[in-house]
Amino acid sequence: MRFRITFQLGQSRRLPVDYQYFAGAWIYRVIRQADREYARFLHDHGFTDGNKVFKLFAYSPLQLDGYQLLRNEGVFEVGGHGVAMKVAFHLPDTAEKFIIGLFNRQQLFLGDRHSGLDLTVSAVERLPDPRFSRQMSYRLTSPAVFSIRSEGDRHPRYLEPENAGYPELVYNHLMQKMKVAGLAEPLLPAGELQMHLDGNWKSKLIRIRQETPQQTRVRGFLYNFTLDAPEAFHRLIYNAGFGEKNASGFGWTEITPAGE
Repeated sequence: MRFRITFQLGQSRRLPVDYQYFAGAWIYRVIRQADREYARFLHDHGFTDGNKVFKLFAYSPLQLDGYQLLRNEGVFEVGGHGVAMKVAFHLPDTAEKFIIGLFNRQQLFLGDRHSGLDLTVSAVERLPDPRFSRQMSYRLTSPAVFSIRSEGDRHPRYLEPENAGYPELVYNHLMQKMKVAGLAEPLLPAGELQMHLDGNWKSKLIRIRQETPQQTRVRGFLYNFTLDAPEAFHRLIYNAGFGEKNASGFGWTEITPAGE
């Protein structure tokens, strides 16, 4: 299920361009305040099939009112008062009031040691679920990440959407995520999952885990696509993100009219 969180903006109005990691860290902190065991599980283990780890939540880029990019300084300067984001959790509907209560009236500083936003949550609302169908079209608003790492590779290799191995990676990742989410896996041979790019794609390199020894850069890709798959797959994409590293701000999708 998805929620829209609206913030009231304070005096500090400069936000690092690569802020995604800080947004995810804030979500962890909020969860930790309510349920330390669940937060520790997400942080240390997540949901796993023995190979990959999935957090099974996702969040959108911030929606900023009246901002400008100061490229030389690597920050957004926010001139308006409206700030919002969407978050999604793979949780039952009965958790709706729990999530709203968890985030409501939270105060936070979103940023690094040099710049950030002073924010107070002013509203949390559950968004209505879309009507899911076999074929659905999506627009990525944060980059999708699919990677491979061969034996001996020091770093993962992030595949471009037009790579011949991309559809297989998408299929394998969705099947793994279905498994760890505890969902019944529809019988779907690899060749029957059909994914089509709608237009061009754009590469984006994002820094995460800033100011930690684990700082790194991740390459993802923005594009529109149409996916033909059982409804359960679409529901999981909606509630837990598309591709890898959703809990670090990657793979947020918005449903669009077909072919848009």
